[in-house]
Amino acid sequence: MNAHPYLGMWVTADGHIRHELLPNGRYDEARGRRSSAYQGNYTVNGDHIDYVDDTGFTADGDFVDGVLYHAGMVLFREL
Repeated sequence: MNAHPYLGMWVTADGHIRHELLPNGRYDEARGRRSSAYQGNYTVNGDHIDYVDDTGFTADGDFVDGVLYHAGMVLFREL
């Protein structure tokens, strides 16, 4: 898989949700104190991202001006 500019950790402003996009096409999402609350695969096409978690649940999102809008959440890149 080719690396894309959105790899890395994305977090909500309050830090409650931490969403890591891994270079192998997998993601790992932590919520509060619960690490790896959700895991699965993702694909990026331009500025759009599609997710399929390990239970088969699907979701999507869009990157706009350096912000990830995903399932009603707003996530910012953690530097």
